[in-house]
Amino acid sequence: MLSRVANSIYWMNRYMERVENYARFVGVNFNLALDLPPDVDEQWEPLLIATADHYLFYKYYEKPTKEDVIHFMTFDKRNPNSIISCLYEARENARTIRETISKEMWESINTFYLSIRGASPDNFRNMDHMQSYFTDIRKNCQLFHGVVDASITRNEAWHFGRLGRHIERADKCSRFLDVKYFTLLQDSGTSGSTLDLMLWTAVLKSVSAYNMYRQTHRALTPMNIVAFLILDKLFPRSIAYCVRQAELSLYAVAGSIPERGHSNPAERALSKIRSELEFTDVEDVFKAGLHEYLDKFQTKNNEVDSAIFDMYFGLETGQSQSQSQGYGSGHLRGQWMN
Repeated sequence: MLSRVANSIYWMNRYMERVENYARFVGVNFNLALDLPPDVDEQWEPLLIATADHYLFYKYYEKPTKEDVIHFMTFDKRNPNSIISCLYEARENARTIRETISKEMWESINTFYLSIRGASPDNFRNMDHMQSYFTDIRKNCQLFHGVVDASITRNEAWHFGRLGRHIERADKCSRFLDVKYFTLLQDSGTSGSTLDLMLWTAVLKSVSAYNMYRQTHRALTPMNIVAFLILDKLFPRSIAYCVRQAELSLYAVAGSIPERGHSNPAERALSKIRSELEFTDVEDVFKAGLHEYLDKFQTKNNEVDSAIFDMYFGLETGQSQSQSQGYGSGHLRGQWMN
């Protein structure tokens, strides 16, 4: 497979996963708004900080109001990580490899893009309309992933797509947990309170984890929730599950067997993260500090992405790592900066 094609498939899936997760990020605060006491103000800046978008946000906006944050994360084309920007890049990647993907995949992503492009921000001032809008975005992303799984042969293309999807999902799961860290300025007085429990519940609901969590845990405790979203090997949005699925696809691309050890730097970097997760207890996470642990994971996850680029995508094109982070040819990498 050409490096150009593999790169497009990888990033098409990452962008679609990012679109869904940005819709979920906004869902964090929508869920909170329904439960917060009337004397507690809604907080939107934590979403920007957790996604590392706050530097760019303050270049164009003065204050992180609800309207400005939602517009910046959804409709603002100046933000390379906004929903409209990521969906455009996903569609451009799909357009350049239409001969490789299925007809159903192209129709799904193209229809989705056209519907989002035609939406006006002025139509979503009402909270009910906005919640419905972001729910539709998540459903369209899930439809796309369902079409991928139902219409693509399990070959290199499929594995590169699954690799991109799960690396992106693992990163975003860590950032959902980090939203909790930046909310309410970590007032020690809120720890263990009803308000603190509301924040944790909102995080679970925003990653569609609430029902599955309640099936395996009686109590809503920070330690159990963190263990579920980081270390659970069966829940499809947990970090451990995503890393394992990404590892299987990365080894499948090279025809390697994980049990026999790594055969290149990318496999080594990803297997190292998976191994560390397997031998980590939730007590270790809190001992290191949840925010610090997640920050280190995001750095390591970015290093895996860089190793994958060097191994598979930079060979044929001759691009350097820094050059690959631009808008060129519709392959914006959009790597997170910690």
